[in-house]
Amino acid sequence: MKRRRLGQHYLVDPEVVGMMVEASGVNSKEKVLEIGTGRGVLTRELVGLGSEFEGYEIDPENHRATIEALGRADARVHLGDAFREAPRFDVLVSSLPYSRSAKFVEWLSGLEYRRAVVLLQEDFVEKILAPPGSRDYRAVSALAQLSAQVKVLRRVNRASFSPPPRVSSVVVAFRPKVRVPKEEVRAIKRLFSLRRREVDSALGELGMAGAGGHGRKRVYSLTPEEVHGLCSASPSKAMHSSQRVRGTP
Repeated sequence: MKRRRLGQHYLVDPEVVGMMVEASGVNSKEKVLEIGTGRGVLTRELVGLGSEFEGYEIDPENHRATIEALGRADARVHLGDAFREAPRFDVLVSSLPYSRSAKFVEWLSGLEYRRAVVLLQEDFVEKILAPPGSRDYRAVSALAQLSAQVKVLRRVNRASFSPPPRVSSVVVAFRPKVRVPKEEVRAIKRLFSLRRREVDSALGELGMAGAGGHGRKRVYSLTPEEVHGLCSASPSKAMHSSQRVRGTP
């Protein structure tokens, strides 16, 4: 039951695993992180690619299965929640539990990294790529588009998982643009809790700076850059409150 609540469907397709590893482009000097090692299918291919590997698995049974799959007791696979830790990495490669997708975007937006290749639920990816003004454009959309370049690499068939999920999945690449502080993430979520309100009305109700001059524009029609300007600690210093981060071209 626990694994069902976490939305875990284990990737078992070697072709998809190989594609994700290739897309990650890990070199021998990079630190690699995997979140949600599952049964270790992807983990086996990642260990040894970079200078260091670190994995996290929240489920004890899966953690044991990963260690057994690797055949080494000294593997750096932690039993715990990576989102509560502060692992340092260059490249992230993961098949994430569907239930952690939004948390993943929030967590990744505040980190320094080079690139990430992740397997996510297709309808969630459609949401994070939704344009301003559309029905699916939410706080997580603005945050994802503000913090990273997001590119869909491949659609993945349901038969690539065990057990097969009821929904389709896609492999997505993230490359960082702007590092967003936790305070700003919270402000973005507060603002979008009133996503259908006029911007000035929403800002006034929330006690946020920047009210005035938005006419009848609605919160859900703001671009990620406009959201950033309003939700930074000081709108006049919008680009200083978040930090530019390194990324490969």
